[in-house]
Amino acid sequence: MAERMKRLGMPVAAFFGVAALCLVATIWFLNRDALQKSVEAQIRAVTGLDLVVKGSIDISVFPASYVSFHDVGLKGGMSDDPALHVDVLTANLRLLPLLLRRFEISDVMMLRPTIRVVRDGNGESNWTPFVETIAKTMKPGAENQVSFSEIRIQDGVLKYQDAATSSTETLADIDLSLAWPSISRSFAATGQFDWRGERIDGSVSAGDFVALLSGERSGLKARLASAPLKLAFDGAVANRTSLMMEGTVTVDSLSLRNALRWTGQQPPAGGGFGRFALKARANVVGGSVALTNVNVELDGNVAEGVMTFANNGRQTVQATLAAGNLDFTPYISTVRLLATGARDWNRQLFDLNALSATDLDMRLSAAKVTVGPTRLGRTAFGANLRNGALALSVGEAQMYGGIARGSLGISRADTVADVRAQFQLTDVDLQAAAGELFGISKLSGRGNLNVSLVASGSSPFGLASSLDGTATLTGHDGAISGFNVEQLLKRLERRPLSGAGNFRHGSTPYDSITVSVKFADGIATAEDIRVESPTSRLKLTGTASVPAREYDMKGVASLISASSGNPGFELPFVVQGPWDDPLIFPDPESLIRRSPATEPLLDAVKDKKTRDAVKSVIERFTGGGFRRPAPDAAPAAEAAKPN
Repeated sequence: MAERMKRLGMPVAAFFGVAALCLVATIWFLNRDALQKSVEAQIRAVTGLDLVVKGSIDISVFPASYVSFHDVGLKGGMSDDPALHVDVLTANLRLLPLLLRRFEISDVMMLRPTIRVVRDGNGESNWTPFVETIAKTMKPGAENQVSFSEIRIQDGVLKYQDAATSSTETLADIDLSLAWPSISRSFAATGQFDWRGERIDGSVSAGDFVALLSGERSGLKARLASAPLKLAFDGAVANRTSLMMEGTVTVDSLSLRNALRWTGQQPPAGGGFGRFALKARANVVGGSVALTNVNVELDGNVAEGVMTFANNGRQTVQATLAAGNLDFTPYISTVRLLATGARDWNRQLFDLNALSATDLDMRLSAAKVTVGPTRLGRTAFGANLRNGALALSVGEAQMYGGIARGSLGISRADTVADVRAQFQLTDVDLQAAAGELFGISKLSGRGNLNVSLVASGSSPFGLASSLDGTATLTGHDGAISGFNVEQLLKRLERRPLSGAGNFRHGSTPYDSITVSVKFADGIATAEDIRVESPTSRLKLTGTASVPAREYDMKGVASLISASSGNPGFELPFVVQGPWDDPLIFPDPESLIRRSPATEPLLDAVKDKKTRDAVKSVIERFTGGGFRRPAPDAAPAAEAAKPN
C-alpha cells in the first residue's frame, strides 16, 4: 500500500509543481496593461459606461486575483458628468481563465460609490444606456456575451433628480448586493440604506432578469422594512410603454401619521391616523394604482372594498368600502366647538391645509358608527373633496332612534371656511338630538327636525357669529324640564304675590311642540314657538344669540279650561340667560296688576320715581327677574349728594 501511495503521489506532486510554476510564470509574465484594458472593456461591454481612472491601479494574482481602480468615474458616451463615481472599484478575476491568460471578471466590488440618477421631463434617465446595454449582453445568443455574477456596493450614496417634478432624493450608507447568476435568468438584490433619517432593509428578486430589463413581463418580489413603514409586493411587472404591475401588496405601519410625514406627505390635522394595515390585489398602470379585494385597518376600524390612487400632477383617492363598526372619534377629538371649561365658542383658528392636499371620492357604509358621544346604526354616506371643497352626504343613517339624512359642505377661501349644512332628522329622540347638536338638555319627546344653515369664519366663534338659515322642529309626547307650567299658573292664579318660590323645578309635559326659527348674523329669531298640552299652552317670541349662547325671550303661559277647552288664566313670562341653564320667571308687572292689594297702590302713586321704587320693593317679594335701573336714577343720586 505504501508503495502504491508513493507511485500515486509522484504524479500529483508533479501536477502541483507544474501548476505552481505556471502560476509563478503567469505572475511574472503577466501583461498588466492588457489586463487593465481587458477589465475596462468588459465593464464597458456590460454597463455601457466608460471607465475613467484618475487614481492608482492595484493588480493581484495570488492569493487573490483582482484589479483595483482608485478614484474611478463611469459615464455615458454623450455625458460629461459621470453617472457613477467610486473611490475604489475592485474587479475580482476568475482564476482558471487567468492561468490560461484570459481575463474574465467574476464579480465587482464598489467601495464608497456615488450614484447619480437624473430623470428628464420625458421620463428618460442617464442610466437608460446602461439598462439597454446589460439587457443586450445578457440575452441568450448575444455576441460577446459578458456578465458579472454579482456587484457589491459598500457605503454608497445615491442622488436622484427628477426634472418633471423638481424633486431630489438622497439614499445614504448603501450596503447592497446585486446578483444574477450566469446559470440562471433570475436576479436578486438585498441590502440596507438610509433614507430621510431611517434605516431601511430591502430585498428585490426577479424571475426573469432579461425580460425585466427589456420591459417584458417578469415575476417580481419586493420587500422594504423600516421603523415607520413596511411594504411588500408579490406579483409580476412589465414596462413596455408604461409601468404595469399586478400582484398582492401589503402595507403595515404603527403610525400612519408618522409614515406620511416620513414620505413627505402632509397628514390631516387633528387626531387619529395611528395603526394602519392594508392587504389587497394591486394593478398598477403608469401613475394609477387600482386595489381590489381590499382589507384595510386604521385605528381599529376594519373595512373591505376597492380603492384607486392616482398621482397625475395631483393626488386622487377613490374608494368604496363597507365596514362593521366604525369609530370616527379620534378624527374629531381636536375639533372643539366650545372652549374648554367655558360656555363661549372656541376661538382657535381652523387648520384648512388638509383640504387642498388631496382629491377624495369615497363611499362608505357601516353597520354601526360612533362619532364622539353620538351612536349611529346602519349608515351610508359619501365624502367628496376636490380643489379644496369638501362635501359630505348622508344618504340614510339610523340616528337618535330615528332616521337622519343630510349634507355638509366646507370650502376654503384663504383661512376662512365657508360652511353649508342641510339635514333632516325624522322621528328622533329629541332629548338626545337637542343635547348633542345644540347643547340643550331641557327638551324630551320624539319629533322631526329640519335645518338649513350657512356660515363663514376662521373659527367656531366666527361661524357662530355669521350663522344664517332656518330651523324647524315638530315634536310630540314629551316634556320641557325646569318648571311645571300647570302648577305654577294655578298657584299664581290664586295668589299672584305668594312670594318668589322656586319656578325651576319639575317639568311641563306636552302633546305637541312647534318651533320655527330664522337665523341672521348669528341671531336666532323665533317666528313660531308653541307648546300645547291638555291643561296648558305656551307661546314664545324673542331672540337667542348664537355667539353668546343666551336667550332673550318672552312668552305667555295659559291654563286651559277643562270644561270649555279655552284659555283661562294667562301669565306672561320671561326666559333669559345661558342656553344650558336659563332663568325662567313670571313677568313681575303682570303679577302686580293681578294682585288686588297692589293694583290701587300703583295707580295712586303717580310719580314715576316713587312708582318705580314701590315696584322694586314688590319685585323683591315676587321673585322678579332682571331689574334695570331707571334712566334718571343716576342724576337723582348725584343731586342727593351734599355739596
